[in-house]
Amino acid sequence: MKRIGLLSKIISLCMAAAVLSLAVGEDVYATTLPYDTYNYDYREYIHFTPAAYIPSKTIGGAGLTWNGESLGNFVTPQDICKDAEGRIYVADTGNNRIVILNRDMTKVENVITSFDNNGAEDTFKQPYGICVSERGWIYVADSQNHRVVVLNQSGGLEQIVANPTSESLEEGYVFTPLKVTVDYADRVYVIAQNMFEGIMVFESNGEFASFFGTIKVEISLWDKFWRRLATKEERTQQQLFIPTEFTGIDIDPEGFVYASNIDATGVQGVRRLNPRGEDVIKKGENKNVGGDLWIDGRGTYAGPSQFVDVVYRQNGIYSCLDRKRGRIFTYDHEGNLLYIFGGMGTQAGTFSMPVAVEDIGGELAVLDATRGEIQTFKETEYGNLINRAVALRYEGDETAAVELWARVLELDENNELANSGIGKAYLTAGDYKAAMKYLKLGMNRDYYSIAYRRYRNEMLTKNASYFLTGILVLIVAVVIVKKVVKKKKGGAE
Repeated sequence: MKRIGLLSKIISLCMAAAVLSLAVGEDVYATTLPYDTYNYDYREYIHFTPAAYIPSKTIGGAGLTWNGESLGNFVTPQDICKDAEGRIYVADTGNNRIVILNRDMTKVENVITSFDNNGAEDTFKQPYGICVSERGWIYVADSQNHRVVVLNQSGGLEQIVANPTSESLEEGYVFTPLKVTVDYADRVYVIAQNMFEGIMVFESNGEFASFFGTIKVEISLWDKFWRRLATKEERTQQQLFIPTEFTGIDIDPEGFVYASNIDATGVQGVRRLNPRGEDVIKKGENKNVGGDLWIDGRGTYAGPSQFVDVVYRQNGIYSCLDRKRGRIFTYDHEGNLLYIFGGMGTQAGTFSMPVAVEDIGGELAVLDATRGEIQTFKETEYGNLINRAVALRYEGDETAAVELWARVLELDENNELANSGIGKAYLTAGDYKAAMKYLKLGMNRDYYSIAYRRYRNEMLTKNASYFLTGILVLIVAVVIVKKVVKKKKGGAE
């Protein structure tokens, strides 16, 4: 009971503090953004929210120097990544080079345009994707040279992955790698152009091992019916039901692969693949991890999002980049949509052609291929509160997250996730009635059912003696009535 009382006091104090801060005229977010920040409720209605992230700075090649000269503009860069020390790597595709920046992207640490390949100078040809392994090796998807080049930190060649051979590959297949990542065992995962069988996996020695995480395409009964009725010419003009290509890839510390794809249904634009290649992602209350629910931020029909990249951050949180509307969608480990920000345009915080997203120590960086720039975003109080609360919940400490969720509710009273978080804390503390209240506000049916069941059992347990006494009294009364009736009947006879 002390724990429950403490929860109530914490929530009350947080509410009072928030009200006081608003009363004195605190301007929580003075920044004017060129896009809307919003979320979806359980009924898939839009509600506008405070900004979780705001633009912080823009980095372009022209503002950097290398060997005493201007680095020059990035030209159609296609990928960005970070190593364990925080250095930033940019696949400057149009310039056929790899640019390495320091942690805050104010200084160029190295530019790799060529490397020694068995005594001969070798160069890149449209390096499209890049990643860095745990031991610091640089993996470059050298697309038009049809290979993955592996370099050490000094730029020396360690390995080349090319010309995969397997019975499962079509004869004459041309290997064109686009995105690459590496796991803790130095297995290489490659998204290749025109490869619909899934992600290509190579062993640490460069040998092709298998396909991974193939997306199965399901044909509806309606489509099957019409295809049977259609003529040969009509069938050739209809949509081809072939597996979808992946577009972006990342790996979490546990070895699970996060892979984005463009989903025509707008329901699932990202997958979480276990070591067997099975999708084990959770889709939250809305059963949707596909970005916008067929509408844009102003409630206008505009078609589904198109995820082109994904980055795993920490504590089960991951962010997906939508190239269609330039937005970043962030989800927790349960598939709940946390917040949305970004947009298309020419102002700070908007993009022309976003192609890659990376977490750079708490900030998010988005690479724009058309502008040749990196746009970074920093978290606001609202975003920080949600991130910290989700982290506590991920660690199983619902109670410690209550104070954070209560503050989130003051900034965004319609935040269902905050209500759900407080409800779960009350559920853990054993106050099932209060848990039911907040879980209902959070539209969390699963946990509400648990709270209701436990509350019902608690009421039955508390009142069991009264129920038993009542039943016993009723039984005795019935027996007495029967005897009295029997006796009266006997006397009448």
